Amino acid sequence: PDIAMHTATICSPTNIALIKYWGKRDAILNLPINSSVSLTLHTDDLKTITTVSASGAFECDQLWLNGKEEDVASNARLQNVFREVRARAGDLVDGSGKVLVEASEWLAMGVRVVSENNFPTAAGLASSAAGYAALTFALSKLLCVPKELEGELSAIARQGSGSACRSLAGGFVAWDMGSTADGSDSRARQVAPADHWEALEVLILVVSDTKKKVSSTSGMGTSVATSPLLAHRAATVVPARMKAMEAAYLAKDFAAVAKLAMQDSNQFHATCLDTYPPIFYMNDVSRAIVYLVHAFNDAYGEVRLGYTFDAGPNAVLMVQKQHAAEALAAVLKYFPPAEHAAEGYVNRPELQTAAEAVTLPAALFATFAAPPQPGAVRYVYHTKVGPGAALLGEASSLAGADGKPLHPSTQQRVH
Repeated sequence: PDIAMHTATICSPTNIALIKYWGKRDAILNLPINSSVSLTLHTDDLKTITTVSASGAFECDQLWLNGKEEDVASNARLQNVFREVRARAGDLVDGSGKVLVEASEWLAMGVRVVSENNFPTAAGLASSAAGYAALTFALSKLLCVPKELEGELSAIARQGSGSACRSLAGGFVAWDMGSTADGSDSRARQVAPADHWEALEVLILVVSDTKKKVSSTSGMGTSVATSPLLAHRAATVVPARMKAMEAAYLAKDFAAVAKLAMQDSNQFHATCLDTYPPIFYMNDVSRAIVYLVHAFNDAYGEVRLGYTFDAGPNAVLMVQKQHAAEALAAVLKYFPPAEHAAEGYVNRPELQTAAEAVTLPAALFATFAAPPQPGAVRYVYHTKVGPGAALLGEASSLAGADGKPLHPSTQQRVH
């Protein structure tokens, strides 16, 4: 066998859905009961880096996430991604056109995957989406998937994690639910590129970075089986909302985008409450953030801030660049860092400095008369809309000469 090692390293973003995906019509293929649309968040701030290596000397496929080896053999979703990308492998050709590895030879090689998130795994920050998008894209580069088959990658990533199909592209990305039984038309579609709306920014308030009690997969299954509200949402609410959201985003109508996102987030969590037994992803801090956003908008007399919550308590706030300092000022007023955690509380010191100089309107304090809750928010990421998955140079590789991690267990929070 070919015992040379071939390698590729990529970075992949995470995304935050503004119209939510919740519920599968096919759990094996990860086909959704409704379409969804999301913002791709910038990889300068939140990303998964993945190095994949293939060699005939590797007896089996292996994967390390944040320095810890995961069991590939018992993970059907991982197996799906490996199988589907391998089935589309192409020839590795050098600059002169000489074939170095024939497409069929890849099948005899084991693959080692080293992946690191710089944000908490499984805490409602769409880490599985970034991870499966990263794995699919990295394998496609390593195994030389021909360009004409690249359109199929989002459907492959979807088989790992549904929302992963939206992390391959940058900007504002829809996932069209599709209607075929095999899922071939259930794939991502870029609505607008990353640079379409450069003033749109995001503040992520990390309320908890511990693993959630009810995984998205099991939560969705219970919701589909028991929530009549979810069935109504998928059939009658989401199609019109998708159209309205795409149009508002293309028009850069902040108030419309923010309002639709808040309404859809609230409805998603309502379907979780309508599930039997109910699922609670938001907590008291999450709800206090919701009250703050509405009070903030009332105080300014217009919608300047929006929120959305995925399957976890963390808040993702949308704001335009010109109002970002005011928004952060409100967060710092009501959710200051714990005394020992002030250092690095916000990933952008310059924005924090600007926020500290803001005078908030008195109407805010009258409407939202809650005392500050130090430490209720763990930290704040300020970011913006960003590009999709991208190939990195060899200098970014996470793997050593044996394809195993260069770094032992890694700290997930990297600013």
